[in-house]
Amino acid sequence: MKFKRSSGILLHPTSLPGPYGIGDLGPQALRWIDFLSGTGCQLWQVLPLGPTGYGDSPYQCFSAFAGNPYLISPEALLKEDLLHPDDLFDRPRFQEGRVDFGTVIYWKLGVLDRSFHRFKNTNSPKLKAEYERFCLQQASWLDDFALFMALKEAHGGSPWTTWEAPLRQRLPDALAAARQKLDVAIQRQLYRQFIFFRQWQYLKTYAHDRGIQIIGDVPIFVAHDSADVWMNPELFFLDEYGKPTVVAGVPPDYFSPTGQLWGNPLYRWNVHSTSGYAWWLARIKAVLQMVDIIRIDHFRGFAGYYEVPGDAATAEHGRWVPAPGQDFFTRVRDALGDLPILAEDLGVITPDVEDLRDSFDLPGMRIFQFAFGSGPSYAFLPHHYPQQCVVYTGTHDNDTALGWYKRVSGEEKQFYHRYMDRDGSHVSWEMIRGAWSSVAVFALAPIQDFLELDNSARMNYPGNPSGNWTWRMPGNVLTEDLKTRIKEVNYLYSRDKDEAEA
Repeated sequence: MKFKRSSGILLHPTSLPGPYGIGDLGPQALRWIDFLSGTGCQLWQVLPLGPTGYGDSPYQCFSAFAGNPYLISPEALLKEDLLHPDDLFDRPRFQEGRVDFGTVIYWKLGVLDRSFHRFKNTNSPKLKAEYERFCLQQASWLDDFALFMALKEAHGGSPWTTWEAPLRQRLPDALAAARQKLDVAIQRQLYRQFIFFRQWQYLKTYAHDRGIQIIGDVPIFVAHDSADVWMNPELFFLDEYGKPTVVAGVPPDYFSPTGQLWGNPLYRWNVHSTSGYAWWLARIKAVLQMVDIIRIDHFRGFAGYYEVPGDAATAEHGRWVPAPGQDFFTRVRDALGDLPILAEDLGVITPDVEDLRDSFDLPGMRIFQFAFGSGPSYAFLPHHYPQQCVVYTGTHDNDTALGWYKRVSGEEKQFYHRYMDRDGSHVSWEMIRGAWSSVAVFALAPIQDFLELDNSARMNYPGNPSGNWTWRMPGNVLTEDLKTRIKEVNYLYSRDKDEAEA
């Protein structure tokens, strides 16, 4: 799909400010969209929006279809009388600038349970009818997801592979008995999803009304401890106990001498193909109900993926396995039409990956921070960009621009000075201008770079199992001066939405 020259900012909703320990879909999100619209940007990029599991990572979710209940706004619930101020009586003193997930999750779920109680006793036929309609429309994934989460709760959060064999194997009698026994817990899960999607759709409409499109993120793989794998074991390489026989990762490289062992179960692509990739088509449709543009994380896995034995301690001893990328995207295009997809084509990129990307006219990615280590011929330098690409100053997985500059080698820093003809005194904005001035159809940067923050504001350290995804934006930084500065750079490099609409 061809896109229009534009720009945007990467900011996950958990990083929004607010009084409830974690960013949410309430007033601060609306304020953020107003700010973004005023800058002339047209794009807001988020990370996956699913319910987070191990390590609080949005890339390890309990479902590829569900929404994250921790993003539900208490203030929006108060406004609709689905909470009373007294229901917030036990709000902890949350730390500033960081998400303490343990504290947030425990408190937020308690608040949502009180809201559920009020919903059950509401005298609003309209709201009840909306709820029933949502449950009916989303039943294909929602019913089993709610049961899965209720079962996890009943088993103290344990992975589904540790449950009793009849539940692990989804025997009909066992599932029927569980649905009856856990009826209230299932209803709570249904309610949380109803409220999440209700608030998200309001926010999405609010963004559209102000000329903002949302870029969502779709990880190619799903978490092993997820409703997706429990519901569809035949689609994955699993043993008789549900444990993966092979898992995803990436091989050793300069940055990781033992590789990265992600642990996600790998797809039985032949089974997916036999069904016409039905599960994937449903997944893409569901994501496109939430966002306008999809960034596929680890796109290269559709051309070939790195397979590691399920019992391996590291990713050192794996192998590359071909994937049915051409057939997959042809089927997707035939079923759903030309899709608004961006390809995260970083890492070990071989000609087959490039051919797959270009065959379907998908913009790839360029990272400005990567550009200065190999001299003028390096593809990540702006003068080599194709128009059909997306340039980032950095992503959620990279350091901030200022953090990069402070730690980079002297040789790389010197080449940066030569190439940019700048001294690095305002490296964040120098990189923003470099990205925005390029021919890339989309230019994006994390909000941290617009705020000129160092690596204390970094979102994620790949390979670190804990301590990530916690950064939050201060509440006083979206100033008129910042808005004017961003609007100016959008205007100068023909990325201003207001100019485009004029």
